[in-house]
Amino acid sequence: MSEKKIIAVTGATGSQGGSVARSILADRDSAFAVRAITRNPASPAARELAALGAELVRADFHDEPTVHKAFEGAHGAFLVTDFWAHGSAAKETEEIGVLVRAAEAAGLRHVIWSTLEDTRELLPLDDERMPVLQEKYNVPHFDAKGAGNKLFTEAGVPTTFLNTTFFFQGFLDAFLPKRAEDGVLTVTMPFEDGKLLSGVDVADIGRTAHALLKGGERFVGRTVGLAGDHLTGAQYAEKLGAAIGEPVRFRSVPYDVFRSLDIPAAEEIANMFQYYGDFDREFTGARDLDRLREINPELRSFDAWLAENASKIQVA
Repeated sequence: MSEKKIIAVTGATGSQGGSVARSILADRDSAFAVRAITRNPASPAARELAALGAELVRADFHDEPTVHKAFEGAHGAFLVTDFWAHGSAAKETEEIGVLVRAAEAAGLRHVIWSTLEDTRELLPLDDERMPVLQEKYNVPHFDAKGAGNKLFTEAGVPTTFLNTTFFFQGFLDAFLPKRAEDGVLTVTMPFEDGKLLSGVDVADIGRTAHALLKGGERFVGRTVGLAGDHLTGAQYAEKLGAAIGEPVRFRSVPYDVFRSLDIPAAEEIANMFQYYGDFDREFTGARDLDRLREINPELRSFDAWLAENASKIQVA
């Protein structure tokens, strides 16, 4: 039996990298082995991956030689950066540069780069509908990743660009249905009524990335926009209500109102949802659900995700 090809997975103990590692490790017939890249190999999440068969390797994006060493001998990689760990587009751009240089130096044959659209391609910074953040971004965690795409291309790294979206898991925490003053369960979001919001089960990042790796060279150079469903806020609420057995309504918060709230990253989040809403046709149009299911037949719709996760929705 031939030796398995090593896939280096960054963020392996996080939601995205973890989903990729688990998808590969769950496939007994996979041609790939997982090298889980983590800052802390002793963490419970890392040890759990090791128990499933992953090789653990310590590396830190801010210690570039460790990343180069972690990629040595690998066939490919799933690469993701965590903007929310520091909230800085400048730092995220530096991290992307480290990953690109390490991937190039290691001669990786196929990289799956978890990225997002650069919103400035549709929304110039001189458009006054939303504030400019961190001096030169509309949505820093989108724009830094989107701008980073060209670094992979310019370096000649064989890359598939996997554009992600809002996670269904958001309805388990940030946008959990909450009981309003009138007693009705309500999903409150800074998103306009009637606009479509693409959502995805974070586990489908893993399943889709795994499928793209198996597809090999035919996906190199391509951009794959990922989603499991395109629904309005009211449709998400209706489906949540059906799953938990109690009506749930959708309440839209104006973008400017949300920006003014005293919560972390309020402007960033409001700008993100405004981009989703103002350009919903372009955003959902870049995510062909039928085509995605050809790549990943297990792709979860919101209904399918709810069937598996409704019991996790804890409402008061």
